[in-house]
Amino acid sequence: MTSSRTAPRVPPELGLVTAVLAVSTGAILVRWSDAPSSVAAFYRVLFTTLPLLPVAAWRYREQFARIDRRDLGFATLSGVALAIHFASWFESLEWTSVAASVTLVQAQPVFVALGAWLLLRERVTRRIAVGIGIAVGGIATMSFGDFLGGVLVGPAPLYGNALALIGAVTAAGYVLAGRSLRQRLALVPYVVVVYGVCTLSLLAFVLAQGHPLSGYPAREWAVFVGLAIGPGLFGHTVVNWALGYLESSVVSVSLLGEPVGATLLALVLLGEAPTRFTVVGGAVVLSGIYLTTTGSR
Repeated sequence: MTSSRTAPRVPPELGLVTAVLAVSTGAILVRWSDAPSSVAAFYRVLFTTLPLLPVAAWRYREQFARIDRRDLGFATLSGVALAIHFASWFESLEWTSVAASVTLVQAQPVFVALGAWLLLRERVTRRIAVGIGIAVGGIATMSFGDFLGGVLVGPAPLYGNALALIGAVTAAGYVLAGRSLRQRLALVPYVVVVYGVCTLSLLAFVLAQGHPLSGYPAREWAVFVGLAIGPGLFGHTVVNWALGYLESSVVSVSLLGEPVGATLLALVLLGEAPTRFTVVGGAVVLSGIYLTTTGSR
């Protein structure tokens, strides 16, 4: 349902479809990269942040000056959580299937609901509780069904699935830490601070691992830029734009198309077919996420 504000030139529904298609390419681009996963994550966030800096310096200098210590602390926490999210999710794609990794990391609304209940004392409706239970059951099916059945996709699926879940939990932490902050800061100052902290955190992670920051072939740099332009600019940026015209529940549910899109792209471009447990468990997880997301409307 479109909000009552002035209709934009581009239908927000079309923008949302574009965004879902764009974010679906993220896992494929990571798989195409031969660089260390933390390096790919670092350059994705860096190349997403750099174009925002001139805009932030030109239009939002006064708002940066008004950020107090408390808000800066929440922004730092949010940025660190986002860095762990990217690092763990990118690494998970080295060990498990695209279908499992993308579906599990997309489960962050479930952990947002749990975190809001535990930390913010927000009410959990029966629909949300059922959704969380269904999603957990689907996660267990995806993680252990293939292992017990002896049909595995990836070098270490359980390890990769665990990393994807860490990515989902830290993405939820990123959302929860930034929830109150976004009520006081405009979008650009908020994302510049958070992305800046995220970039520095990933840089520290790359250096601690001893990975080089340069010397990669042109193909790798194309992948890094593609990650920033595709999932970053045309993906999450367009999602934030669509939130200005569409109900948040519509946008959240639409993002459930990312695991489906990524799985189809992996099948066509990587020749990676999901196992039956991944398909069944993934469908259950997406059903649980849907109930959790729509239960808080």
